Amino acid sequence: MRIRTRTLALAAATTLAATGLTLPLTATAASAAPSERPPLTGDFDGDGYADLAVGVPSGTVDGKARAGYVSVVFGGADGPGSGGVRRITQATVEVPGTPETGDRFGGAVTTAHVDDDKYADLVIGAPGEDIDGKADAGSVTVLYGTGDGFALADTAARGEKTGDAYGMSLAAADFTGDTDVDLAIGGKDKVVANLNPYAARTEPVMADRMGGRAPVMTTGDFDSDGRPELAVAYYTQNQPYTQSHIQLYSYNTDVSRFTGYWNSDNGAANALAAGDFNGDGHDDLALGNCREIADENIDDPCGPERFAEGGGIHIHYGSSRGLIWEGQTLNQDTPGVPGVAETGDDFGNALAAADIDGDGKDDLIAGAPGEAIGSAARAGSVTVLKGGAKGILDASGAASAVAYQQDSPGIPGVAEKGDAFGTALLTADHDGDGRPDLSVAAPGENASAGGVWELPSVTASGVTAITPKSIGLPASAHPYAYGAVLAR
Repeated sequence: MRIRTRTLALAAATTLAATGLTLPLTATAASAAPSERPPLTGDFDGDGYADLAVGVPSGTVDGKARAGYVSVVFGGADGPGSGGVRRITQATVEVPGTPETGDRFGGAVTTAHVDDDKYADLVIGAPGEDIDGKADAGSVTVLYGTGDGFALADTAARGEKTGDAYGMSLAAADFTGDTDVDLAIGGKDKVVANLNPYAARTEPVMADRMGGRAPVMTTGDFDSDGRPELAVAYYTQNQPYTQSHIQLYSYNTDVSRFTGYWNSDNGAANALAAGDFNGDGHDDLALGNCREIADENIDDPCGPERFAEGGGIHIHYGSSRGLIWEGQTLNQDTPGVPGVAETGDDFGNALAAADIDGDGKDDLIAGAPGEAIGSAARAGSVTVLKGGAKGILDASGAASAVAYQQDSPGIPGVAEKGDAFGTALLTADHDGDGRPDLSVAAPGENASAGGVWELPSVTASGVTAITPKSIGLPASAHPYAYGAVLAR
């Protein structure tokens, strides 16, 4: 049995009309009624529309700079915003704690069905939270969804010492196989897990130097045993040594703890995405902006080094025996991929996966927030790469892809220096039509006020932009950088 940690019911095929690329039509089952679909992982109020949650850790709350909050934009028939908006802070009645300067509440956000009802729950990290006099110990809060939005909340993790910074990154899945959701929590130089989110008890997963960055995490059933595993990417340079790793951890029921079973030494990735890109029933792992840090030239952990120019994507394909080392590697010089690989593009710095056209093969979306558009440096772009029988690349090594940026027909706005369009990505069915929509963040928009662009069915038709101004966010002492943190 194949277990996917992200579920979305898909229906009719999608045409990427604005750019001339048409994804092939495939026969699909008729859309089920909303009540018959699996619960949407981002539907907090249970109305059949996935909702958009945006972390704003730089936001000011009650005069406290960088106290942070989460902006929830409820989905509806016309997409995010048509169902209303809500701002969640530590001053919100249901939420434990108090807004304090530097808490960075909303520094990481994910969604999960923690309490097994039809309402999705919101999991929020606050890596700057001080606990019992321990500065920046960090905390994680689970806020439970209800029919009118949200209800009670639990504290799921509390940092044990100064600087633990619990809540720098988050992932959710049933790692133990007991049907209950577990949380993986990234902190400073460590990852811990909470196997009972109703209580603030954690246990170690792994610890190593990570250069002060949040560990990058995703989940998938990479060894095909019916239970999802945790993928972690991190690196450090000269602190006090240089290293980089992409590692897989599974919960070992024999010893009741997480153990590592797969490791890609010397490979660093700024993004990870799990999906079945070749439709063989096994989860594959995509490594975004993959490159070799240690430069020991041992095993080319990110594929041929020439593909690292401008940012490369390396894909390890799944099998009945787990991930296969030999995979596919691509960048913007790969045939069929729009653009040119240039230093600083950061192609693949954000990744998302979804079956856009309902053909049973996941497609891969890659952000390149450093991409120059004309003379506008770091304006950013997004590339949609179609999955196929051979994966993201066909037998000749070519891709079928289309790129969007703010100068594309149908995309609101103008590509401007520093917009960083494509910094964060999210796929979810926000308008309830049974097809995935794409949310693209441009946190540098308007002097780092930021915004999120919503592409219905991953097309440039009917695109809308959600900005701090459009949803009436209060003034902040620091730029919002709205969209830099999207719930996954």
